[in-house]
Amino acid sequence: MKIALGADHKGFRLKRDIRSFLESQGHEVVDFGTDSDESVDYPDFGIAAARSVARGEAQLGLLFCWTGTGMAITANKLPGIRSAVVLNTDMAQLARQHNDVNVLSIPSKYVEPEQARAIVQSWLEARFEGGRHARRLAKIQELEGASHGRPVR
Repeated sequence: MKIALGADHKGFRLKRDIRSFLESQGHEVVDFGTDSDESVDYPDFGIAAARSVARGEAQLGLLFCWTGTGMAITANKLPGIRSAVVLNTDMAQLARQHNDVNVLSIPSKYVEPEQARAIVQSWLEARFEGGRHARRLAKIQELEGASHGRPVR
């Protein structure tokens, strides 16, 4: 699977760890940066990674920042992106099963690397359940205009 990664300065170390984890499992990773602890603006990296998912260039995306919130907000501005901040494997699994989250945001302040690997694994193994959840997602897609062919910015 092709997975896009993006992080700011507070998330780059966790991103680096997860990148190695994903590659060891045979996933193709597209890393949109950043690669140091030098202060950067998280939207620059969140937009790049989420845009690649919105355009279908990557199947899924993973974002990393201090709290996860800024990255999730940024990603959710793009039509077709459903991003959530998760703190544990249960949240990750349910985000995929119920919300078909295609861009996961992991907060480096609250999640250690070992836990992050488990979160990512849980999310990747989960499948969207459809049914009532599909009906709800259709309402969101209608709201964002994605179901009307609005191009990805």
